[in-house]
Amino acid sequence: MNNLRKHFPLIEQYTYLNTAAAGLLSEAVFDYQQDKNIDFLLQGSLGRDKEANILTEVREKIAYFFSAEASRVALVPNFSFGFNTILEGFSAGTKFLLLENDYPSINLAVETRDFNITYAQIDENLEQNILQKVETEKPEVLALSLVQYLNGIKIDLHFIQELKKKFPELLIIADGTQYLGTEAFNFAASGIDVLGASAYKWLNAGFGNGFFMFTQQAEHKISPKTEGSGSHMGKYKENELHLLGNLEPGHLNFTTMGSIKIALELQENIGLQKLEQHIQMLYAEAKKEFANLGLLEESVLNRKQHSPIFNLKGDKKLFQQLTQKDIICSQRGDGIRVSFHYYNTFKDLEMLVGVLRK
Repeated sequence: MNNLRKHFPLIEQYTYLNTAAAGLLSEAVFDYQQDKNIDFLLQGSLGRDKEANILTEVREKIAYFFSAEASRVALVPNFSFGFNTILEGFSAGTKFLLLENDYPSINLAVETRDFNITYAQIDENLEQNILQKVETEKPEVLALSLVQYLNGIKIDLHFIQELKKKFPELLIIADGTQYLGTEAFNFAASGIDVLGASAYKWLNAGFGNGFFMFTQQAEHKISPKTEGSGSHMGKYKENELHLLGNLEPGHLNFTTMGSIKIALELQENIGLQKLEQHIQMLYAEAKKEFANLGLLEESVLNRKQHSPIFNLKGDKKLFQQLTQKDIICSQRGDGIRVSFHYYNTFKDLEMLVGVLRK
C-alpha cells in the first residue's frame, strides 16, 4: 500500500496517526476544490449553473457506495447540523436510549431537549447492555455512535440487525463519522433507520460536508419543521414526506459537497476490498502490540469487535515525546488516541511502537 502515500503529501514528512481527528486531504480532492473555486472566481453564476447536477451526482454516488436509496440521502454541512434537525422531528417526552460518554454531538443534542432519556454503559458487554435497556426501559429511539471516539470500541453490526428484527418499532439512529470509510457497509441491510456522518474523517473529503441516509420507516416517523427554498428544489424532492427536503432547506456548497464524490471515487479506484483488508491487518497487529505493552483498557482487550482507533495509556510527557518524533496523534480522555487508515503502513506502526517501548 506504499504507493497510496503519493496521494497524501503530508505523510511524506510525518507519521500521521490522527484520522480519528481529521482525515488527510488527497491531492485529487484538493485539485477538484481548487478547480471549482477558480471556475467560480472567473465565471460567477455561469460556473455555478454548469454544476447544477453535482448534488444529484453526489447523492447517487453515496447511495451506490453504501447501498442506500438516492431519494433518501440528504447532504448536510456536518453530522451535528443534520442530527439536530432530525431531533426537531420528535415530540417532547420521546424516550431515547443513549450510551454513557458517547460523542457529545449525540448526547448533548438529545440532553438539551425535552426528551425522556436512559443510558447504557460502554464496556466489553456493550451489546448486552443495550439489549437489557431496550427490554426493560422500552425506548422509542436508540441513538449511538457505531465507533466510540474515545477508545475505538465498535458496535457489533450483526447485533444491530438482530435488535431491529426483535424490536421493529425501535428507531435506530447512528453516527457513522468514525466508521464509514473503514470497511464496506450496506445501509439497506444494516437495520439502522437513520445513519449520518461528517465526511472529513475516514472518508477524506475535507471539511464542510456530510450526509444522512434514512429508511422509509424513519421518513414516516420523523417530521422536522425546517423548510426553505432548497427543500423543494432538485431531483428526488417530489415526495410528500420529504425528510430529504427538511434536511436541505437552503443552498449547499457545490464544491465541498462534490468533494465527497471525488473522495469516494479514489477509494473505489484503489479497491474497497483491498483497503478494508489492509486496515484490518493494521489494527489487528496494532492491538496485539499495544496489548503486549499493557497500554489498552480491559474493555478493549476483552472484545472481538474493534476499530482502527485506540486510546493508549499515556500522559502529557509521552504525548510530547511522540510529537517530537513527528508522530501526529491526539490526547483524548485519560490517554493518547492513535488511529490507522488505509494510507498508513506497518512502518508507521513500527515507528510508534519504537517510541512507546522506550
